[in-house]
Amino acid sequence: MKIVVLPGDGIGPEIMAVAVRVLEAASERFQLDLEIGHDIAGHASLQRHGATVTPALLEKVKAADGLMLGPMATYDFKDEAKGEINPSKFFRKELDLYANIRPARTFPGMAHRVGEFNLAVVRENTEGFYADRNIESGSSEMLITPDTVISLRRITRLCCERIARSAFDLARTRARHVSIVHKANVLKIGDGMFVDICRQVAREFPQVRVDDFIVDAMMAHVVRAPQRFDVIVTTNMFGDILSDLTAELSGSLGLGGSLNAGKDHAMGQAVHGSAPDIAGRNIANPYSLILSAGQLLGWHGQRKNLPAFALAARAIDETATAALQAREGTRDAGGELGTAEAGQSFVRRLLEGRCR
Repeated sequence: MKIVVLPGDGIGPEIMAVAVRVLEAASERFQLDLEIGHDIAGHASLQRHGATVTPALLEKVKAADGLMLGPMATYDFKDEAKGEINPSKFFRKELDLYANIRPARTFPGMAHRVGEFNLAVVRENTEGFYADRNIESGSSEMLITPDTVISLRRITRLCCERIARSAFDLARTRARHVSIVHKANVLKIGDGMFVDICRQVAREFPQVRVDDFIVDAMMAHVVRAPQRFDVIVTTNMFGDILSDLTAELSGSLGLGGSLNAGKDHAMGQAVHGSAPDIAGRNIANPYSLILSAGQLLGWHGQRKNLPAFALAARAIDETATAALQAREGTRDAGGELGTAEAGQSFVRRLLEGRCR
């Protein structure tokens, strides 16, 4: 498996260094023969190449089997004409990574704000309220007058169908329960179509229980009793917000892994941002990228029918459980270790097979 690694901005290089060591350890233990190539995106690329991402980088990523993308300072990138392109958006759109899979669960040994739970948010990734990916070029957010902005949302049958199918496929491997989240009481046509299509796809999965919730009510339900939910499927912006909430409810936003997957490509990516205020201080939590790396290996193993990759993905997940229970994480995750030290501890456990 060939993986391209882009460290990113802010805390990105610190936590990506840990994720790479975990991938190397998994490759050693399970004989995965990973080939890891390094490149740059974000501010480093802007300074060197005049753009945060380049066509040459895209071709390199397309030729690989997977991508690991570090946190990017996306808020800094405002003018694409000046090369300030959001790398996350760029790869999601150019590689058609339509399914953003964001698991969230509690870990033994950590304080549980709302009790134990294990769920996954399946977020549509390529349209919705995100103005930078709704049209062929430019933005679907327009300044009509100095005091008036119009933002357009795109919802298509294709994108609704494939994200629904991703959610139901995932639910078959879990607790067989899908919750559709929407705002069809207000967005009657767009979200109405989304709900209808999800329910149509659900007929192909009679073994999976289905319900649906209006998004504002869902936020209250998740905070009150996340144990009620298994797989949550929703549109782009709702999924982005909801998955950050569920990650934080698990104990820390730094524990939120994320996989962006399409038909032919996938990208592991932390759910959080570049956190420039703590960059270089060796306190950032590397677990989000570690868990994302595990998801990427699992995706490749499933796609290529390679059992060793599935075993490696499971081992990374189990090692995370054991290490956090032993308080071998950073402060936000109930531990006392720095970023690098938490990574070293994780790699030792993974290589030794100490998952319990």
